[in-house]
Amino acid sequence: MNNNLAVVGLQWGDEGKGKIIDILSAGVDVVVRYQGGNNAGHTVVKDGKRYAFHLIPSGILHPGKLCVMGNGMVVDPLALLHEIDELRAQGVEISPRNLRIAENAHVIFPYHRKLDGFREKIRSNRIGTTGRGIGPCYMDKYARSGIRVGDLLNPRLFLSKLADNIREKNGIYRQVFGYDGFSEEEIAREYLGYAERIKDFVCDTVSLLHQVWEEGKTILFEGAQGTMLDVDFGTYPFVTSSNASVGGIFSGTGLPPKVLGKVIGVAKAYATRVGEGPFPTEFKDAMGDLIREKGGEFGTTTGRPRRCGWFDAVLVRYAVQVNGVDELVVTKLDVLDNLEEIKVCVGYRYEGRELETFPFDIDVFSSVVPIYKTFPGWKVDTSSVRRFEELPSEAKAYLNFISEFVGARISMVSVGSDREEVIFVD
Repeated sequence: MNNNLAVVGLQWGDEGKGKIIDILSAGVDVVVRYQGGNNAGHTVVKDGKRYAFHLIPSGILHPGKLCVMGNGMVVDPLALLHEIDELRAQGVEISPRNLRIAENAHVIFPYHRKLDGFREKIRSNRIGTTGRGIGPCYMDKYARSGIRVGDLLNPRLFLSKLADNIREKNGIYRQVFGYDGFSEEEIAREYLGYAERIKDFVCDTVSLLHQVWEEGKTILFEGAQGTMLDVDFGTYPFVTSSNASVGGIFSGTGLPPKVLGKVIGVAKAYATRVGEGPFPTEFKDAMGDLIREKGGEFGTTTGRPRRCGWFDAVLVRYAVQVNGVDELVVTKLDVLDNLEEIKVCVGYRYEGRELETFPFDIDVFSSVVPIYKTFPGWKVDTSSVRRFEELPSEAKAYLNFISEFVGARISMVSVGSDREEVIFVD
């Protein structure tokens, strides 16, 4: 029996995957993150203590679990080392025994972060990037000029590649952006210092993962961001620079599709997104502030306030299809506890016609008017509920409708931020 599973976001990220991954990590041997960089974040609350993750898989909170940063990631060594130091200060064990980094993952450099900012400033259609250098690093990866983690451990190769990049970048930055450029010597010294600190974590993770798979150990694949931020399937161009959907697992780890046994999709009981881009169900009134404050809707990585809106069942159904979701987890149900009524988007209206699917044309999606189905609120505190049957009838009706509409069985409902505040269905 194949017990390997993936946890993916079905909206624009920030669905509460960190908590779900933390819960599920207890039953697996290995946790792997396969894409993205420190532009994403998971927050896990354990015994009232809050842990923030940006690069390291949140399964690291469980002793004895092997956590792997896969080759599909882009790694900022400074951010990684800061995260390691912070987690260690909170009492979390992090060593080469429980954390490994792919030698063929790409490295973020200062010129990537700088380009992120420059490009955002001159764009008329701003994306709302975090400015962490993620996109420019992936650009270099696919331009075949990137520098990989393993290169840092080979000074001759690293210095040669760095020289090529600095020569190219300095020429472009001076002519296009009027920026003086970067010191090759300073970057070389800085990153060789990082290499010394991370070298014991670095290995051939492709071989490592195949070995644990062949040994019958159970693997959990940890997605970052969400399907609607996927570079191919999301609300392009207001997306991230990698495949945040389940397809990114295979190019981001070196494991084949047959390794995957179950896909668990995570969605909030409402919707949020950070940065620019269309958001048809976004609140345009005080409701947005109310939900943001009650739900603590501020980015784990950036601290930016999240835009909030009603649950978009059309988008989540699409994400369920793209990922082949077997089970659905609905988070933050408790945030809706005090509302008189709750709405779910079940279609879009555009220029007099109804759309039942997500349109890829960003102009169309920016102009659609949501078609809502309205549900009565339950006006009851659900944070202490631990059995689905004990939820208010209105909450059960809301969840059952979502499950039926999107085409996935609900297996968990989160009713609070703590690890214990969850309802297991069946």
